[in-house]
Amino acid sequence: MNAPLRRVGLVVMVLFGLLFANLNWIQAYKADDYRNSDYNGRVQVAEYERKRGNIEAGGTALAVSKATDGELEYLRTYPGGEKYAHAIGYKPVNLADTGIEEAENAFLAGTSDQLIGDRLRDLVTGDETAGANVLLTVSQQAQDVAYEQLGENRKGVTKGAAIAIDPRTGAVQALVSMPSFNPNPLASHDTDEATAAYNELQQNPDGPLKNRALGEVLPPGSTFKIVTAAAALENGVTTETKIPAGPSWTPPTSGEPIGNAAPSICPEAEVTLMNAVTESCNTGFAQLGVRLGADTLKEKARQFGFEQDDLTVGRLGEDGEPVAASRTGSMENADGSVDPAALAQSSIGQRNVRMTPLQGALIAATVANDGSQMRPYLVSQILGADRTTNYYTAEPSELRQPVSDQVAADLREMMESVVQNGTGRNARISGYTVGGKTGTAQAGPNTPPHGWFIGFALDKDGNPVSAVCVLLEEAGDGGSAEAARIGGQIMRAAIASPGSR
Repeated sequence: MNAPLRRVGLVVMVLFGLLFANLNWIQAYKADDYRNSDYNGRVQVAEYERKRGNIEAGGTALAVSKATDGELEYLRTYPGGEKYAHAIGYKPVNLADTGIEEAENAFLAGTSDQLIGDRLRDLVTGDETAGANVLLTVSQQAQDVAYEQLGENRKGVTKGAAIAIDPRTGAVQALVSMPSFNPNPLASHDTDEATAAYNELQQNPDGPLKNRALGEVLPPGSTFKIVTAAAALENGVTTETKIPAGPSWTPPTSGEPIGNAAPSICPEAEVTLMNAVTESCNTGFAQLGVRLGADTLKEKARQFGFEQDDLTVGRLGEDGEPVAASRTGSMENADGSVDPAALAQSSIGQRNVRMTPLQGALIAATVANDGSQMRPYLVSQILGADRTTNYYTAEPSELRQPVSDQVAADLREMMESVVQNGTGRNARISGYTVGGKTGTAQAGPNTPPHGWFIGFALDKDGNPVSAVCVLLEEAGDGGSAEAARIGGQIMRAAIASPGSR
């Protein structure tokens, strides 16, 4: 055999060797991936032979599976439609699962290892094992109010979010993102129809598929002053300490003056911290932030939950809907030194500070709950198909302790003053103590500002019963007052019907 033929033979042997190795790789290591792939038609048919469990809130089914005459035996339907779309997600045939449908798929589909007893029992009886039922913490009444009030807001805003949680447990009482979408077409067995519906939503510039309550990060404006105030209280300032204020203040090294929303707001040379929070005094908080320093402000924000990249909302300690990280952003010059102008703007929730609505609700809940921030969650229980076997019950757990109980008490007093005497009056609830903080956040030179409200409600014994954050994007003047009104309505509904623990 001549040299060229030997080389060809060697190449052929190497190629056969690689092919053999690849086949073994597929059979030995990738078999499960291919077997369970969403693109494996046989897997899809088998998955839809089993009735998927319900997703429920307050005894009402929000996601159910109905028998069909087609090759896929059960059709996933969503009686709650747009109202609960972002709270529960959806389960399509060929597209990716989202939300609780994705996070709890193993239980809902009946394939979880914890359901092996049910599968063995049904193997003997010949019954088809149904999926487990996932029960949510959501209050139907609070969810109804949040959805209706956001959709019918008095500013005509089309984008925003609202989330309410129980400060004592972290249980989500309401979660709404606007605009929403109807998940039913996405679950259609007609994959062309489902794909067309998804593409239409995906191409919508308003982003209806986006869960703004957990995934939108925008400048929080004056709501961030609660973080700055917390840092001040831990560094020698009291509620009655006077801080520099005035109608205008220009940070060192910057020719851009910082002013207040109106000439009547803290025109004095000095105001107490209590009045600075109540009136939402930009000049006072800008100077206070520069005095505290960038490291102090960033660290306090981090202690409240900013910069956390791995938070999810679903079942406690398990995967759930991912939460975008809130950020304080850069406050430095190019050489790494602190930029007083950037620090001043950041201290009032502007420049590069970004926050999710969930983070806003967590700040308010922490203040209401004596400085203890509870881990937020959405799943309260998982029950077997027979509804007698309990596979999971939420056990609330503390996420962090951002401030002491004394600092929390001082912050509560100032936030209560905001609702009684300041910009948060629209959030008042008869018979309950309500605290809050409004925020008007500049979004750009030619864009109306966002309207924010974070707040909490305490019962007559001082126990926290609800905390809320409402965001109205590009709401313009009066947006924060409208957000406060909506926040008060949601908390009132959560008080009447608190949902599950």
